[in-house]
Amino acid sequence: MIISRSPLRISLGGGGTDLPSYYQQHTGFLIAAAIDKYVYITLHDTFATDLIVKYSKLERVPDASHLEHPIIREAMAMLEISGQSMELTSMADIPAGTGLGSSGSFTTALLKSLHAWRKNLIHPAELAEQACEIELNRLHEPIGKQDQYISAYGGITCFKFLPDGKVEAWPLKISDETICDLEDNLLLFFTGYSRSASAILREQDSKSKVADASMIENLHFVKDLGLQSQRALETGKLNEFARLMDVHWQRKKERSGGMSNAKINEWYDLAMRNGALGGKLIGAGGGGFLMFYADNKTKLRHAMRGAGLKEVRFRFDFEGTKLVNS
Repeated sequence: MIISRSPLRISLGGGGTDLPSYYQQHTGFLIAAAIDKYVYITLHDTFATDLIVKYSKLERVPDASHLEHPIIREAMAMLEISGQSMELTSMADIPAGTGLGSSGSFTTALLKSLHAWRKNLIHPAELAEQACEIELNRLHEPIGKQDQYISAYGGITCFKFLPDGKVEAWPLKISDETICDLEDNLLLFFTGYSRSASAILREQDSKSKVADASMIENLHFVKDLGLQSQRALETGKLNEFARLMDVHWQRKKERSGGMSNAKINEWYDLAMRNGALGGKLIGAGGGGFLMFYADNKTKLRHAMRGAGLKEVRFRFDFEGTKLVNS
């Protein structure tokens, strides 16, 4: 049996500049961190002739070309795997549609398992690029490259997205003390809302493609915030990093009317009155997880719990997409 896992992620600055509609003209930059919440893929041979695929649905088909699941279908086509006499199952620590990059994690974990079945070795950069090829080019999702790359690489990583499509990646130069402080003081709370990232990102993508002045200015500003966040983190100025998160969130809400709602705004304001120094909604927006940097964790947890929000505690993952068993 082959088992792979791929980490989910949080964005620490510059999110949104990884869409081709922006970086192909202006170059994107962001910082992302992998966390110890995972998507798992299991794969094994069976005595049946069909391909059996289990996710939120169960599919039993003659071969991969008949699959409804678009990512699995395209991944098997890319690697020229029919899937006959194979059973594939996916599981996840956190549900999809919650802003933690589950689609990119799913695709990288899937490809890692399929390459292992083929007995191929694959570098994280190639793994991420193949995942982007499937989601962006073959399936034409209006999304960026952040999720695929951070899940493949792991760690707390800086990414530069170049106009020619190449991606530069390097670890954030951050001290062990700052890593510990981030793990202790960054808190995630689930809003209870799930949503499709594609629906929200499609508006950003469309406006960027027609060079909408307000959208491009917003993304320029966010990219600069990402660079400022890099400097703050690398110098251990975490209160400044928290302030930049708040500025980022206020500007991010301007990109789309669907980015937030009255309830999310209410919870955010409650957190800022009760121990949070800064925060934002993780991912494309519209739901998922609120993340805050706190100077009073006990007060913040009490306030959020009182408002009915569930906390998910995490640590960083420095392994990226990997085989657990092969």
